[in-house]
Amino acid sequence: MAILGKIRQRSIFLILVIGMALFAFVISGVFDAQGQNGVSDSIATVNGEDIAAGDFRAQVDAIERQYGGNVSTTQVVNMVWNQKLRSEILGQEIEAAGIDVGADKVAEILAQNQGYASDPRFQNAAGLFDKAKFAEWVNEQKENDPEQYAFWTRQEQGIRDNAKEQTYFNLIKAGMGATLKEGELNYRLENDKVNINFVQIPYTSIADSLVEVTKGEIKKYIEAHESEFKVEASRDVQFVLFEEKPSKEDEEAAKKAITERLSQQISYNDVSKLTDTVPSFANANDVAEYVNSFSDVGYEDKFVAREEMTTSFADTLFALSVGQIYGPYKDGEFYKLTKMVEKDENGSAKASHILIAYEGALRANPDIKRTKEEAEVKAQELLAKAKADKGNFAELAKTESDGPSASKGGDLGWFTPGAMVPAFNDFVFGNDAGSLGVVETDFGFHVILVEEKRVAVKLATIAQKVEVSETTSNLLFNEATKFEIATGGEKAFSDVAQENNYTVRRGDKLDDMADGLPGLTNQRSIIRWAFNPETEIGNVRKFNYAGGYAVVQLTGQTEKGLMSVEDASSRVLPILRKQKKAKMIKEKNNAKTLAELASANATSVKTASALTMKNPTIGGAGREPKVVGAAFALEQGETSGLIEGQNGVYMVEVTNVTKAVDLDSYLTYANTLKGELEGKVNSEVFNALKKKADIEDNRAEFY
Repeated sequence: MAILGKIRQRSIFLILVIGMALFAFVISGVFDAQGQNGVSDSIATVNGEDIAAGDFRAQVDAIERQYGGNVSTTQVVNMVWNQKLRSEILGQEIEAAGIDVGADKVAEILAQNQGYASDPRFQNAAGLFDKAKFAEWVNEQKENDPEQYAFWTRQEQGIRDNAKEQTYFNLIKAGMGATLKEGELNYRLENDKVNINFVQIPYTSIADSLVEVTKGEIKKYIEAHESEFKVEASRDVQFVLFEEKPSKEDEEAAKKAITERLSQQISYNDVSKLTDTVPSFANANDVAEYVNSFSDVGYEDKFVAREEMTTSFADTLFALSVGQIYGPYKDGEFYKLTKMVEKDENGSAKASHILIAYEGALRANPDIKRTKEEAEVKAQELLAKAKADKGNFAELAKTESDGPSASKGGDLGWFTPGAMVPAFNDFVFGNDAGSLGVVETDFGFHVILVEEKRVAVKLATIAQKVEVSETTSNLLFNEATKFEIATGGEKAFSDVAQENNYTVRRGDKLDDMADGLPGLTNQRSIIRWAFNPETEIGNVRKFNYAGGYAVVQLTGQTEKGLMSVEDASSRVLPILRKQKKAKMIKEKNNAKTLAELASANATSVKTASALTMKNPTIGGAGREPKVVGAAFALEQGETSGLIEGQNGVYMVEVTNVTKAVDLDSYLTYANTLKGELEGKVNSEVFNALKKKADIEDNRAEFY
């Protein structure tokens, strides 16, 4: 009672505490609704416009259901992202341009779509698409089938968006053009030709070791070419996989379990509290029930031909006598025992047929108008022809059969009992090879030729899968954990791995929406860890995956901005080396003629013919647009100075210039150029808009 009194005295205090707790709960919900880590509830912001996370998620979920788990969530997210980003960027431009698509345009597009135009529900008396009938159908769906109506509205929006985009791109294409002068230039670039003598001093003539390039020079080059070296945030990792595989003991356990089926087993039944006697596989009364009781793979009650058996044990199994058992043997991830149940000397057949369908027969072509009676008469006529000349059966099938096998001369290949409809099956397996006859099925009348018969067998197989035991799984966990702990200390990750003969793998330049690591996909948890602000270079962590464990170490962090000197070196170093080598070659050589230059560099004067500006490749020297361009700027007989090319320093002498004949009109070349420009509009306009857009990508906060 004293306690109750104190509670009553402090009731106001308790109410305040409870109220504050509820308030905190509500407020936390508000903040949670704004996304993770304080990010607003938008998957992205494009030029100040939000792409709602809810809509994005709904689209991702819908596509995942559509693919049925055949692609990872990250792959779907990236797929939807590309669609959304394109739609948003182009949508903003289209709206700014005032482009819209009305109902008449949608109807015009539907009338050109065979799926809608050929649908009798939407056709008038003349068989043409009727937009009024279609509008009536849409209204009916709105009233009676909301789900179908919602599906149509999504389709309609897609049609409108595509039409708007097409209109937008067409307006830009209308501004694309090429003058006759540009057409003439295009013609000249393709057809004017020049012959040259040249000397090449390749950059390889100077060893790389003689050319020093400093980090400062690389940094200066990067800063001078910023647009070429912009990078997104990325992470580098190294990792070791501990794959969960059955041990030798697990193999032996599976083999032992399957071997026990070769003898009678006595076991205690916990339910009946009695001792059960389980017969051996050889003495089982009901083979199907026995297999289904003791096998990881169910019994298949069918005959198989040798050709259908893909296992490497096919010849051995096929040679078994009825009742004989082979095994235990290892086949893939199973230990097996196989028993010969039945052997049929004519259990596999090869047959051909000519199908004569009639109006109303199952799957009959709508163009077939013959009656059932007419079909039967025709089948009997063809049977008579086939009997008169069996060698002509394939040709008869090609010209007369209504079946899909007509193109193959009616050939149905090899099959076993039960593969065909009953009447067809009974004729083939009830007659000898070479037999001809007519049978009726729901598909029509079949003229059948039984070509060959082979042995088929019925097998019963008990399969015991070799699985990872709990002991093996625990040992693997301990092994991965020991490695994680050891690499978290002073010893280097690679050193510990080497000591234990583990293979170290790398994952470089992983972006924040990567699906996982090389060879280990669908592992977003690893990527999120690598990008977590609290994860530092050198940190190690163990991750579970479906096939075992991955121990991962973060080895590098690159933030959004300019590429680091180290990362850019592989690209910049060769460029700067070439520049320095070119300068060295030029400073060393002051020759005025080709012969002097060749002599001074222990090389020879070479020739190149029919060079064009459109294809500036010099035989024996490679692609050299700058050198070929310089040659076209010279007069015949004139010699250039030293030219810095792609693969070396050159001197050229023009030996002949062939100007292409003048044309009466360059319209064809102008139109070709115009077509090339128009063909680039869709991709290049979008890429330009995307490059210009201010995009804040929040996907990594949600997935």
